[in-house]
Amino acid sequence: MRTMDQNLQRELIMAVATSVIANAEELTSLDQAIGDGDHGINMKRGFEAVLTDIDGLATRPLPDALHAIGMALLMKIGGASGPLYGTLFMTLGKELPASPSTEEVARALAAAIAAIKTRGKSEIGEKTMLDVLAPVQAELAGGGAELAARLRRRAFAAADATTPMKALRGRASFLGDRSIGHMDPGARSSSLMVAAVCDVIGG
Repeated sequence: MRTMDQNLQRELIMAVATSVIANAEELTSLDQAIGDGDHGINMKRGFEAVLTDIDGLATRPLPDALHAIGMALLMKIGGASGPLYGTLFMTLGKELPASPSTEEVARALAAAIAAIKTRGKSEIGEKTMLDVLAPVQAELAGGGAELAARLRRRAFAAADATTPMKALRGRASFLGDRSIGHMDPGARSSSLMVAAVCDVIGG
């Protein structure tokens, strides 16, 4: 893993934000099928807010930057996704040192998953962002060669795997069996973030 410094931190934040923003239309389309139809719009607004402070975020210690990102997403995204993504980034900020190892990232992500479960009253297998984050965390904890490329593939495959699931949490759960056959928007946005990080770390 590349050593964390201001340049890498800026690259990572920029990559995650621009990926979500660039794919906002797809996220909205996915959410129109099984949700309120505003996931892409809300996520775009949240990460545009993050980018307005990219210079400040790049120069802060990583834990502080992650906490600030989490707060921005919590305030700007709204709905269910704001608190969940806010919890993800703020927990990572709480758990990670300024220059983390792969093992420390894996432990921090496990803590973030636990916090999201509590916040969302949800579990793995219920067609949510957890169905991407949990497999990614398991892959990360295993370590090994070509980890970034493997994590990227695992994230996208896990998002795809939510398509045949029946939603048991969130707005999509109201649809019952009609939620089957549609990828979960939160799983997709989570996979995009993981892939963006992997593209930077692996590059």
